[in-house]
Amino acid sequence: MKSALLLKPKMVKLSVFICGLLFCSSIKAQDKLYPNTFPLSDVTLLNGPFKHARDLNIQTLLKYDVDRLVAPYRKEAGLTPKGESYENWIGLDGHVGGHYLSAMAINYAATGNAECKKRLDYMIAELKACQDANTKNHPEWGDGYVGGVPDSKGVWSKIKAGDVSIIWKYWVPWYNVHKMYAGLRDAWLYTGNKEAKKIFIKFCDWAINVTSGLSDIKMEEMLGNEHGGMNEVFADAYQMTGNQKYLVAAKRFSHKMLLNAMAANTDNLDNKHANTQVPKVVGFERIAELSHDNNYGKAGSFFWETVTANRSLAFGGNSRREIFPSAAACSDYVNDVEGPESCNSYNMLKLTEDLFRVNPLAKYADYYERTLFNHILSSQHPEHGGYVYFTSARPRHYRVYSTPNEGMWCCVGSGMENHGKYGQFIYTHSKDSLFLNLFIASELNWKEKNIKVRQETGFPNEEQTKLTITSGNARFKLMIRYPYWVKDGQLKITINGKMVDFVAHPSSYVIINRMWEKGDVVVIKFPMNTHIEHLPNVPNYIAFMHGPILLSAKTGTEDLKGLVADNSRWGHIASGKKLPLNEAPIIVDDNIDSLVNKVIPVAGKPFDFTFSQVKMVNPIKVELEPFYKIHDARYEMYWMTLSNSQYRSYIDSLSVLEQQKADLQKRTIDFVAPGEQQPEVDHAAEKQNTNSGNNLDEFWRDARNEGYFSYKLATNKETSLSLMVRYWGAETGNRKFDIYIDNEKLVTENISGKWNRKEFRNVEYPIPESMLKGKDYVRVKFQSLPDNIAGAVYYVRIIRNK
Repeated sequence: MKSALLLKPKMVKLSVFICGLLFCSSIKAQDKLYPNTFPLSDVTLLNGPFKHARDLNIQTLLKYDVDRLVAPYRKEAGLTPKGESYENWIGLDGHVGGHYLSAMAINYAATGNAECKKRLDYMIAELKACQDANTKNHPEWGDGYVGGVPDSKGVWSKIKAGDVSIIWKYWVPWYNVHKMYAGLRDAWLYTGNKEAKKIFIKFCDWAINVTSGLSDIKMEEMLGNEHGGMNEVFADAYQMTGNQKYLVAAKRFSHKMLLNAMAANTDNLDNKHANTQVPKVVGFERIAELSHDNNYGKAGSFFWETVTANRSLAFGGNSRREIFPSAAACSDYVNDVEGPESCNSYNMLKLTEDLFRVNPLAKYADYYERTLFNHILSSQHPEHGGYVYFTSARPRHYRVYSTPNEGMWCCVGSGMENHGKYGQFIYTHSKDSLFLNLFIASELNWKEKNIKVRQETGFPNEEQTKLTITSGNARFKLMIRYPYWVKDGQLKITINGKMVDFVAHPSSYVIINRMWEKGDVVVIKFPMNTHIEHLPNVPNYIAFMHGPILLSAKTGTEDLKGLVADNSRWGHIASGKKLPLNEAPIIVDDNIDSLVNKVIPVAGKPFDFTFSQVKMVNPIKVELEPFYKIHDARYEMYWMTLSNSQYRSYIDSLSVLEQQKADLQKRTIDFVAPGEQQPEVDHAAEKQNTNSGNNLDEFWRDARNEGYFSYKLATNKETSLSLMVRYWGAETGNRKFDIYIDNEKLVTENISGKWNRKEFRNVEYPIPESMLKGKDYVRVKFQSLPDNIAGAVYYVRIIRNK
């Protein structure tokens, strides 16, 4: 018998055992749905950054007003709210309540916190009252409904009648209710709350009833609107009940536009809203896991591969301005400030767990580790516990943080959950195998084997971890991850002081199969090395990684506008000055690969580094540290690198471009990108008979058949202003239209053949003082004329006159 060998990953399909026992509510915690996962209560975090983050998060969560979170549900059910709804995302009212319910369940399961349990039980009682009231008060459309979507009657009654176009007149209704579906499921999943399960199943029946009259074509049309992971929750309902109708519903709620492309290994993600797509794929993978439908399985795995390999940054996040950019537009990561959303990584980790459960490959754990340490851990302020929405990759920019009962962003909702789940993937199990996936100080109580394991490590500050069997004796296979970041031959393992021989390579698992006894000690040593990662499709920007940890440098604290956000509509965006790229530190070296040898440790400071003998334009004192430790400061995570022959001419041209951008930024009071989902919502878009699309990686919107589109834009009560509109310079056809400011005509424009140049053109229209005086906002409207098209319009700005 070999004591250790390399686990060569095979396509091992872990069948899902759906039987009476699985459906029984007496089965404990997550293994009701996820048979490889240990209950959170059986994994105890030891002192370290993850325990600190979890405990701080509970303190933050308990500052929220539960009655305000429940208010939209009571309002839509016809009951008197006990608190006021949150203002700044009123159109999405209700979505955070579902996340909060999940957070209460997760944190109670992880810690036994009595206040979390009390709040969970209170919410379940309130939601049961809302569901009963909806069933009584709205029998024509609301039997079983427990959602907080504003004007629920208006949207759901129309959908039940077959009018799916109504979905576009509201703010992502299915996405909104999905959060409560997930909250109810999690209340049962993590705590065994039987009432939550009953409410959840009845809520699922409501959705099936509301959509039962829709054809497949109508369903596909409706699913063009963001709908979260609705297919995932129906798959969960199928596993919870064994009733086939829920699996049918899961497939009906699977967006074929994405499913079919991903299953065919076709990347169609360019310019699509990123976090609209990821939850769909979580659902694809759950359907594949439960039904063994190969088409869904191929879609799940290909999506993960293309996003992690081609569309993710060094810290694991993806998207800019909430959109997957094309290869040509990836320079936006450094040009824009709205980098990857925390929500995206929250959902990508869910997808990763699902894929690993079916096919336990080390590459999934490698990605999980990278994203957990660098993005999720960094998305919480380590002192006040605020959550981050966008993590900017722009050199010398910064991030802003939420405060309780103020900003209620989508990433506040997922942030509520993130920091309670740190114990969920450290260890997993399959039959007689125990997988060590993450190097996080913790204790595992493997009750099935009557074994307790204690993991002691200061990782990443130390390059080893120690496992001790503190209780019990049992035979099992210990699966130790050989991380991708440890060089071939450098991983060392000892058991009770004796070296273990094995043949293994990076990004795999080593199997140690033996009879384990109390007192056994396993020491795993994993030397970390520095390596470089290039910004996707922008090779002259590089990041430095030490092991799986992104190294970054603080670059100053000037103009950290809105660092701790209020409840303003755009408070989640770090709106301080964009410091010019040409003035950022720039590394000049003819051999980029050699730079890893010039990153040296700082004596006496664990995991702090600096540069040695690096030629730099705009030099700074470089102190590199883990990105997750950088807060309340501007930072550099990606560094421009140029050869000696490149840098002079490149810097000169970049300087001109940056000056032009800076001048426009100074003049801009407010702007909107027509055709982009979130900016249009942010600016209260109204539209009729419109189309949108993308040209050269810029979004546009037009209006036809006497249709229109309009946006609410800030003016700050200033009066010497102009409207700047961006057009494509080679439009043809009839494109004469009127532009209005608050229903007063500003100008009639005709862009058909106006320039005949295949380039973008910015046009400034001075706004009369009479249209602006005393106003904080104006509504800018583009109205098509008979037999003409209004636009296409690419950007709309309110700017100060020169």
